[in-house]
Amino acid sequence: MVGALGALGVPISCAPTGELDVAAHSGLRGGATVDCGLAGTVMRFVPPLAALADGPVRFDGDERARQRPMSAVLAALRALGCRIDGDTLPFVLHGVPGRPGGEVRIDASSSSQFVSGLLLSAAGYGGGMTVRHHGPPVPSRPHIEMTVQMLVDRGVDVDTDGATWWAVPPGPIAGGDHDVEPDLSNATVFLAAAAVTGGQVTVPGWPQRTTQAGDAIRCLLAEMGCEVDFHERGLTVSGPDRLGGVDADLHDVGELTPTIAALAALASGPSRLRGIAHLRGHETDRLAALASEIAALGGDVRETPDGLEIHPRPLRAERGRLWGAYADHRMATAGAILGLVVAGIAVDDIAATTKTLPDFPARWLTMLASGAG
Repeated sequence: MVGALGALGVPISCAPTGELDVAAHSGLRGGATVDCGLAGTVMRFVPPLAALADGPVRFDGDERARQRPMSAVLAALRALGCRIDGDTLPFVLHGVPGRPGGEVRIDASSSSQFVSGLLLSAAGYGGGMTVRHHGPPVPSRPHIEMTVQMLVDRGVDVDTDGATWWAVPPGPIAGGDHDVEPDLSNATVFLAAAAVTGGQVTVPGWPQRTTQAGDAIRCLLAEMGCEVDFHERGLTVSGPDRLGGVDADLHDVGELTPTIAALAALASGPSRLRGIAHLRGHETDRLAALASEIAALGGDVRETPDGLEIHPRPLRAERGRLWGAYADHRMATAGAILGLVVAGIAVDDIAATTKTLPDFPARWLTMLASGAG
C-alpha cells in the first residue's frame, strides 16, 4: 500500500519504530504503475483514489491476483465516468482530477472491500458518493463498519442503513494521529496453538473495544472448549483436554476460516463452517485448498455450497508431501497449527506469511520455545 500511494505521488515516510508519516500533497499524479502483489486492499482501495489522479494509472499484480474478482469496483468507477482499459488485472485507469462522483450500484456479495474501497475516497469526489449494494448480503460487514468509523473519526459524514447503502458527501478529510490496533486476525493463529495443544498463550494488548472481525475468535474458541480469559493485560487462551467441534456461521468473519478449519480437523466431534462461499475468490480458493490439504492428511472434509463439513479422523502426514500454502498467508498458518499436533507436516511456502506478518516463523518459534504449547 505504501508503494502504491507513493507511485501516485503521496509522500510517505516509514520510521524504524513502525510509524508511518503521510504528508499533505497538492494532488495525485498519473503516469504511474501500481503493483498490487496479492493484496486485495491495494486492488480494491487504490483504484477509486487513482480515478482522481491527473493521468493514466496502470494496475497489475501477481498471477493469482489477476484471477480475483474486480468487476464490482471497475463497474462502479465506470458508472462514475471513468475510462478503464480492461476488466481484471492488469488494467489501465485514466484518472481525471475533480470527478463529480454520484450514485453507484454494485454487487458486493463477494467482498466487503468493494464497499470500503469506494467509501474511503468518496469525500474527495466533487459531489461525494452514494454506494448501493444489490445482491446477497455483503460478507465481512465488520470491516465496512471499521471503514465508516475511521471516516467519521476524520470528520467525514457517512449516512447508512448498515447493510445496503452508504452515502458520503464531499468535503475535507482531516489529518491527525492514529494508533493502529494489533491485527487480531493474525493473532488468532497463536491462540489456536494453545487450543490444539492444551497449552496456554497470552496475546498482550488485545483491545477492550474493537470493530475488528478477528475479535470473534474469543467466542469461537470458548465454544470449542477453550478457557478464554479477557483481562487488562490482554487475552489468554488455555486449551482443553479435548477440543470440541463447532457449527459456525463465519460469513462476517471469513478470514478466520483457515484457523477454525485447522482446529476442527483436530477436534473430537464434527464441525460445520457456513456462510463462506465468498472465500473461493480470495488469495486462493480457500475452501477447495483446505478440503484438499486436510484430506491429504487423512481427514474427512467435504465442501458444501457455502462452506465446509469436517468430521475428525486420525491425521497423518504423508512422507514427502508438503502442506500447500497456495501463496496464501492464512493457508500457510493453518498448516503451522496442524503441524503442532501432526508429526511430519512441512509447509511448502511459509514465506507466504510475509504478506501480513513478515516475522511469523521467528514469532512462532519464540512461542514454542516459551513452552506455550
